[in-house]
Amino acid sequence: MWERIFLAAALALMITLILGPLMIPVLRVMKFGQTIREEGPKRHLAKAGTPTMGGIIFLVGIVVSALIMAEKPTSLEMVMVISAMLGYGLIGFIDDFIKVVLHRSLGLRAYQKLIGQIALALLLTWGANRYLGRGTDLVIPFTSIHLELGLFYYPFVSFIIVGITNAVNLTDGLDGLAAGTTLFSMLSYVSIATLAASQGGGVAILAYESDLAVFAAAAVGGCFGFLRFNKNPARVFMGDTGSLALGGALVGLAVLTKTELILLIIGGVYVVEAISVILQVFSYQTTGKRIFRMSPLHHHFELGGWHEWKVVMVFWLASLLCGVLGVIAYMAGMF
Repeated sequence: MWERIFLAAALALMITLILGPLMIPVLRVMKFGQTIREEGPKRHLAKAGTPTMGGIIFLVGIVVSALIMAEKPTSLEMVMVISAMLGYGLIGFIDDFIKVVLHRSLGLRAYQKLIGQIALALLLTWGANRYLGRGTDLVIPFTSIHLELGLFYYPFVSFIIVGITNAVNLTDGLDGLAAGTTLFSMLSYVSIATLAASQGGGVAILAYESDLAVFAAAAVGGCFGFLRFNKNPARVFMGDTGSLALGGALVGLAVLTKTELILLIIGGVYVVEAISVILQVFSYQTTGKRIFRMSPLHHHFELGGWHEWKVVMVFWLASLLCGVLGVIAYMAGMF
């Protein structure tokens, strides 16, 4: 199993590193350039025109590697987690296409995105229960307690799914930030899926999670390879195509490993980023005052004088710590 996991990461890394130099010039020639908000940090204005929609690069690497290295590439588990990633990635691609190619700055309307995201979330949760017997219960982190929600499971977990996918999207605001934080989150899921496959007990349902570990490892390799082109100064941005796809991959793994609540720990950086936006909007609308210099939170530190790379490194460290805590929360429920 470990051999397939390491090879999946290595193959996804190699494919991403090969595709990057081929795809970036194509995106540039097609004028798929990023537009930068004028109200944002002034130093970001220099990034205008940087090719976007680069998420396609690592998505190809992840999918190809996962399918080649999986023990059962056509299993429902693999089909569902890849479908979750590509489904949310498609929403992001459409949004990017409208903004970049059709030159409509707002892209998809908020309600259009939300409808698509909710539909995918309901389909994922229903399919996991109907065809894989995942049930409608939640495992409480750090315990082996299962909380049965019945039909309420679907809207509740769908809320988490939509929230996390959008939070990953919000996090993609600095060079290398989303790719790096997701790399550490995916490392956590390599550990969790491997533990589930090897133990076959605790909150694990069956021992086929080894292929989910392979998928997560492929995502680690894809994110690591993409950082070669996305680290500061970025040569390409992943766009909504990439950020929503990574969010979809994370929520797919969470639902299939029954770690829906633990995902909120593993993805603590995303949660904090999303909360910062919510608090900022609420405060401004109710009091006319802003809590942060700018939201999401990473921009607050930037405008406070932190260099972009320093913000990214601190957030990477926070993501690593959240990931370790999430794995501990999972392991605590196994004994």
